[in-house]
Amino acid sequence: MMQRAKAQPAKQTVAADRPELIEASRTVVDPRVRHYISPSRILWHSTDPEAEVETPEKLIPRGSGQVTLSSPAVCIMRNKGKTPGVLLDFGKEISGGVQIAVSDTKSVNNHGKTVMLRVRFGESASEAMAELGDKNAQTDHAVRDQICYAPWLGTVEVGNTGFRFVRIDVTEPGAMIALKAVRAVFLYRDMPYLGSFKCSDELLNRIWATGAYTVQLNMQDYLWDGIKRDRLVWIGDMHPETMTISTVFGSASGDIVPKSLDLIRDETRLPDWMNGISSYSLWWILIHRSWYQHTGDLAYLKQQQPYLTSLLKELMKHVGADNSETLPEGRFLDWPSSENKPAIHAGLHALLILSLNAGAEMAAHLGDNELKKECLASVSRLKKHVPDPNNSKQAAALMALAGLGDPAELNKNVIAVDGAKRLSTFYGYYVLQAKALAGDYQGALDAIRTYWGGMLSMGATTFWEDFDLDWMKNAGSIDELPQKGKVDIHGDYGAYCYIGFRHSLCHGWASGPTPWLSEHVLGIEILKPGCKEVKITPHLGDLQWAEGTIPTPQGVLFVRHERASDGSVHTTVHAPLGVKVLQ
Repeated sequence: MMQRAKAQPAKQTVAADRPELIEASRTVVDPRVRHYISPSRILWHSTDPEAEVETPEKLIPRGSGQVTLSSPAVCIMRNKGKTPGVLLDFGKEISGGVQIAVSDTKSVNNHGKTVMLRVRFGESASEAMAELGDKNAQTDHAVRDQICYAPWLGTVEVGNTGFRFVRIDVTEPGAMIALKAVRAVFLYRDMPYLGSFKCSDELLNRIWATGAYTVQLNMQDYLWDGIKRDRLVWIGDMHPETMTISTVFGSASGDIVPKSLDLIRDETRLPDWMNGISSYSLWWILIHRSWYQHTGDLAYLKQQQPYLTSLLKELMKHVGADNSETLPEGRFLDWPSSENKPAIHAGLHALLILSLNAGAEMAAHLGDNELKKECLASVSRLKKHVPDPNNSKQAAALMALAGLGDPAELNKNVIAVDGAKRLSTFYGYYVLQAKALAGDYQGALDAIRTYWGGMLSMGATTFWEDFDLDWMKNAGSIDELPQKGKVDIHGDYGAYCYIGFRHSLCHGWASGPTPWLSEHVLGIEILKPGCKEVKITPHLGDLQWAEGTIPTPQGVLFVRHERASDGSVHTTVHAPLGVKVLQ
């Protein structure tokens, strides 16, 4: 009998396989995708007869973006002695640039039919309208205010930054430009949200989703701090982002966390400190511990063993004769605590305990029992010294997590004082963790609603580098033009390195509520690396129900909690094979 040969799958042709294209050794595949987004509204345009803008509202409907010989102009801008401009709102913070499609031009200068345009990007409406230098408007890390030439019968793409708003001006006197379309070029990693969270409070649902989206935008070539400013790998800042990535994306995130960790490791020779900050080398250890808990990737952990071992031994040198930490400059927790030296000491002391404990745990997984003993001996010494947090919520939170005091007392005396006031976006995650350790789950939910919900009430679609509840007093929303008698919450506030418009409104370190809600409201605690064993302990607070998922290496884990009329909570769990669930 004749046997039919099995059909062989067609080989996928890629650029690296084709000799007529650039050789593979010089190419890197971009992990991101491009989407085009039409404006959602025209927020402003010039109305002076000498700065003419015709039918700007026709830029809103989605167009092809392709110019043809018969392309109709939907918006015409004429400089009749004054600069015409239009301010576009794309509805949500994105990373990328803008594509301008031109049907016709008229120029009076000596550069053919091209017309000079000024393009300004803004994370807020007021930033897009600002002149360079006004309220610290800058182009650090990403050029967000620039002159470009728009071609006749063609398109031009401008910018690579974080933005929601774009202002376009025709700067040449006597020039005209006929626009067919203006589209944002959205550049991002297209990944499934394997994790999810829903509950009876829609505000908390929005906060969870906003934290996830904030981190997704910062997952570019590497894991960045911000998409407008601080487009860098700051290792300390990566821990909240890594927790969000583990909670939301899991394996769908690819290699971005290991790739970013390894970049800074390879560029930091011991005994130098990562990013020039002693505490950031400690955070590198804590990130590896958290990543291993979620992934169970022992092979990757083993790759870190030589550097990890040397770093831990270096850290143990910084336990003083009086059993207190002696980490060198730069000594840093976060910006709001940066002038409180006793708090910095207390925070670093606690952080060193947490890091050495994590090091001991990883040493055990790596089979280095001697290193484990050394780490725990240093921890024992450090715990003999109990510093004063000096009313710093950040320092008190780290002390609670490190076992340097009763979490309930630290919460009562420092962390819970004044509710959500004096929180910080970066250390907000650890403050919430400390409140959970103290059993103050309701207080944590209230803080999330007030603090992160406060940003949403001011027009945020991503979470900010910093935020203070006092900024909201008499302040306009970031999606409004500045109004007389109102505070410009973006341009008028900020401190340290983020004064005014330099302030980033999309910072991944601010995403703490996203993992926290999954960890504590859904109550999913990972007990063994790789999520092989988890414990489910819900903390609904004032919620009636909550449900969600987290990704594990074995598949997606689903949990739902419902409060019954008698106050009891009924829990439903669907766990993938290979995940043991304790309740």
